[in-house]
Amino acid sequence: MELDGRVVVVTGGTRGVGAGIARAFLAAGAQVVVCARRPPEEPVELDGRTAGFRAVDLRDAEAVEEFFARVVADLGRLDVLVNNAGGTPYRLLGEGAAAQHARVVALNLVAPMTASLAALRHLRESRGSIVMIGSVSGARPSPGTAAYGAAKAGLENLARSMAVEWAPEVRINTLVLGMVRTELSPLHYGDQDGIAAVGRTVPAGRLAEPSDIGDAAVFLASPKAAYITGASLLVHGGGERPAFLDAANVNKEV
Repeated sequence: MELDGRVVVVTGGTRGVGAGIARAFLAAGAQVVVCARRPPEEPVELDGRTAGFRAVDLRDAEAVEEFFARVVADLGRLDVLVNNAGGTPYRLLGEGAAAQHARVVALNLVAPMTASLAALRHLRESRGSIVMIGSVSGARPSPGTAAYGAAKAGLENLARSMAVEWAPEVRINTLVLGMVRTELSPLHYGDQDGIAAVGRTVPAGRLAEPSDIGDAAVFLASPKAAYITGASLLVHGGGERPAFLDAANVNKEV
C-alpha cells in the first residue's frame, strides 16, 4: 500500500478525521496537501514529514479550479482526492430556515462535487482515485441533522454515478463512517466517561480513531484496491446495536 511519489489532496484535512487521513497518507509515503478556509493551529505532520497547506473555499468553483491547478503546477501531478470537508450544527428542521439547511447541503454534497470536477482532468492523467467521506447518517433517520444526512446519502449516490461515468481512468469509492473520536468529541458526548459510554454502544467496543479512517482511505487509494470502484466501505465498528434488542423482554439464558 506504499504510495511513494503520489500526490494526495485532503479537503478539510487540518484537524480531526481529515488530519488523521492526511497522516495516514504521509505514513504511506505520499506528498500530501490539506486545504481549508483557515490554516491549522498546528502543522499536520508525521515522523518529520509535513502536509502542505493551502487556503481555499470549496464553495467557490473558480477558486477550487485555481487551487488544483496550483497543486499540479507545484508538485507535478495529482493522484488522489479525499473529499473529507463537511459537518453540520445540530438544528431541527423546523427550527431553521431553508437557506440554513441548504448551506449544509452545499458544504457536504455540492462542495465535494465541485472539487471532484475540478480535479477530474488531473486524475485522469494519473489514473487516480477519489475517496468520498460519507456517514451512517446517510442511511438512517438523522433528527437534528436531517440536511446533513440527506447530503451524505446524495454523496454516496453521486460517487457511484461518478464511478461509472469516469471509468476506467478514475476510481471513486466512499468510506461510510460511524462515530469517530476527535478533539470535538467532548462537545457531542461529554467527558471521558461519556465518550467511553458511547463507545460501549458500538459492537467494536469503542469509537473509531482518525487513524482507522486514514488507513481505510489509504487502502482504497492504493493499488491493492485497483478493482474496487463505485463501492461503499462501512467503517463503523459494527454499527449500532438495534434498540429493540435492549427493550425486548425475553429469556436470554441458553
